[in-house]
Amino acid sequence: MPSVLLIEDDEALGRQLVDHLKREGYSTVWWKKGRLPTAEDLADVTLIVLDLMLPEVPGLDVLAHVREISEVPVLVLSARQDSSDKVRALKLGADDYVTKPFWPEELLERLRARLRRPTLQRDSTLRWGALEIDTEAREARMDGRRLELTKVELDLLVALVRKAGKPLSRAWLLAHVLDPDREATERTLDVHVSRLRKKLGDPSMIETVWGAGYRMRGADL
Repeated sequence: MPSVLLIEDDEALGRQLVDHLKREGYSTVWWKKGRLPTAEDLADVTLIVLDLMLPEVPGLDVLAHVREISEVPVLVLSARQDSSDKVRALKLGADDYVTKPFWPEELLERLRARLRRPTLQRDSTLRWGALEIDTEAREARMDGRRLELTKVELDLLVALVRKAGKPLSRAWLLAHVLDPDREATERTLDVHVSRLRKKLGDPSMIETVWGAGYRMRGADL
């Protein structure tokens, strides 16, 4: 049974979300104020739903701490419509961002969608269909066959798999994957993607999203 850690100080909203989650078959733990979780707190947590406006410890501080100790998916809630808050949350490692007010059904659909995506396991192995990446050993295998990847190709593959199904813009990939001290152009990025597709043996695994960038194919492999 998936376990959700809800961190929300609004009593009425929290109760509503807990009820909806339980009806949908999720085990739920509800914290009504901000605090920094331990690794033990997160050991059995499948996903965190985190409000930003919390008493005691602000939501962004909680998020930053979670990302220091865990890769558990985090869905952020906020009453603020300021885009800077959303940018900060995403930069700190949030997987999704929902602005209040919202329908509980919308939140549940976002939660389901996030849980369908691959996550970094506690053994530091990232899996997506027949693809397996050991992020500590920096090795990737397809159907058990080791892929001979360059550093950039492996970093590119990890970035795409972590956000599988979502497009990553060329600008983001240039800034976060390619070496900024060397020539980092869109043409260079396209060359790396082309080579990576060939090494994967299935060019369709990495889709070109016209006007947006690249993404791992969202369907099961």
